Amino acid sequence: MINHSKSRSPAGKMLWLAFVLTTCSMFSHALRAEDWLSVGGDRGAMRFSPAQAITVDNVNSLELAWEFKTGELAEGTARIMECTPIVIDGVMYFTSGKLKVFALDAATGTELWKFDPFANGPTTYPLASGGVNRGVAYWSDGVLGGRRRIFHGTSDGRLFCLDAATGELDQDFAAGGVKDLREDLEMDLSQMGYGPTSAPAILDDLVIVGFSCGEGPGPAAPGDIRAFDAYTGAQRWRFHTVPRPGEFGNETWAGDSWDQRGAANAWGGYSIDTQRGLVFAGLGSAAFDFYGGDRHGENLFANCTIALNGRTGERVWHFQTLHHDLWDHDLPTNPNLVTVEHGGKRIDAVAQVTKTGYVFLLDRVTGEPLFEVREEPVPASDVPGEMAWPTQPIPVKPPPFTQLEMTTDNATNIGAENRASVLKQLEGLRSGPDFNPPSLQGTVVMPGFHGGATWSGASFDPSSGYLFVNSNNQPNIVTLVEQPQNARSPYRITGYHKFLDHEGYPAIEPPWGQLTAIDLNLGEIVWQVPLGEYPELTARGIPPTGTENFGGTIVTAGGLVFIAGTRDEMFRAFDKETGRELWKTKLPAGGYATPSTYSVAGRQYVVIPASGGGKLKTPTADSIMVYALPQ
Repeated sequence: MINHSKSRSPAGKMLWLAFVLTTCSMFSHALRAEDWLSVGGDRGAMRFSPAQAITVDNVNSLELAWEFKTGELAEGTARIMECTPIVIDGVMYFTSGKLKVFALDAATGTELWKFDPFANGPTTYPLASGGVNRGVAYWSDGVLGGRRRIFHGTSDGRLFCLDAATGELDQDFAAGGVKDLREDLEMDLSQMGYGPTSAPAILDDLVIVGFSCGEGPGPAAPGDIRAFDAYTGAQRWRFHTVPRPGEFGNETWAGDSWDQRGAANAWGGYSIDTQRGLVFAGLGSAAFDFYGGDRHGENLFANCTIALNGRTGERVWHFQTLHHDLWDHDLPTNPNLVTVEHGGKRIDAVAQVTKTGYVFLLDRVTGEPLFEVREEPVPASDVPGEMAWPTQPIPVKPPPFTQLEMTTDNATNIGAENRASVLKQLEGLRSGPDFNPPSLQGTVVMPGFHGGATWSGASFDPSSGYLFVNSNNQPNIVTLVEQPQNARSPYRITGYHKFLDHEGYPAIEPPWGQLTAIDLNLGEIVWQVPLGEYPELTARGIPPTGTENFGGTIVTAGGLVFIAGTRDEMFRAFDKETGRELWKTKLPAGGYATPSTYSVAGRQYVVIPASGGGKLKTPTADSIMVYALPQ
């Protein structure tokens, strides 16, 4: 796609960037080029750095500055690392595949300390979502020489408070530095998966935690948002994401279908407006993911972008991006807090990317859409007992950034045999428009279970108003099967099946992975390029197809978008204005995480965990890879 940005002149851009950085620096420690304060860069998750040492002109000179190995590969226990390293005052903090916390000298990679949450033995609780972890949170009391802490939530349901200087447990926090997150809940969760997989968020003296939990069928742990005292570990507030009788939204659940309803959870983390004291989250679908005959209604607050009062946990506003989810189309990530130009005014907003391939741009204070959103009719369900919601919200702008449907028209075109194998499979399946409900026959779901957008999320450049999002075009097939009368649900699915051709490539025509720049001021796509490639297909003369990808983008004032995430195990840099690939390097394993960037003594570094494994099932490693310009 050709760049058609109506952007400022180069001189105007520099003046605008100077204004943005000056304004932001008044409010956020996060926008120091030296630091990457949280997994989102700043508390509001722009994933933007003002660092300008690495530019479009010199990025092709990047070289490996240092590599750190966690040692878990040598032990034979290496697992996927999805964490984004944070860097504060020259120290890097990250989590390993086995959920250990490491602190390193950010300039040299020298280990300063490490903490093992399982040093006293294995957990007695199940690990939610397979035990992944996407990072830690940094907190300080703001006093010179005062408390500086690292908060680490583990997927077995514990929250650890560590001294940032030593890695020792803070004995004043909860029980010897460890909060059992199953406390303060009414249900017995001892046999249920329940725990954080994304980094906690920080607002003043509060640690705000989201949870991964079961998605049915049958009872599951609650997806409630919870806040804890950073000093004591005491629960300060709790927001019911499935509202109870007397609470706003309970009427969107037929009868008592709200009771013991799991999920609707903020597993993707939070964004914080520190000036307004607001907490923002994107919530997941309600359990059971693929059948809602026992939960008729819109099902608030599932699939909502929600704003809470950070001091009290009370709802300020919500916007539901998908009604009565039947496709496991969670909001997989927290929204980006952005400032845009609309109608000649600068407006603080939130940008929510979705698995359905849309961006919802909402006023940060009111939740009102900045571009029109229409309720469009969608197909009904023919599954007995199911009542699919008759409409779904569709933004007029920006346009979708991913394929929305799969038919015979856009079946794969990489080879005659590939296409024939896909068309043969399509003969027995229900296909067509997006929001086509699951069926007993088998339905092609597009976008698939892994996006559109995934937990990879998006990044935002405040100087241009561009949002950068990587996405997947990978269809799935969902088939419902009737269950015995005494089963927890009348139906189950046959599995999470990717729709593939006879060689194992996605059934839809390429690109299968994309990187997109969206102008949030205009609501237009600026550029869109394939992300990743299969070398064996390139060798056949097929242009780069893109690959399924996990791990998001960051953007810098140096004009660059950095991203790994692709199954070809590359780490890339793109020109943020044009989408032109400027640099790439082969990693020791897939970099299925979001990178970060920081500076020490004026030298800018870019870091990406490289571990492989995970959903793409590529070979594993245990490396932290850090790149910089030659000294």
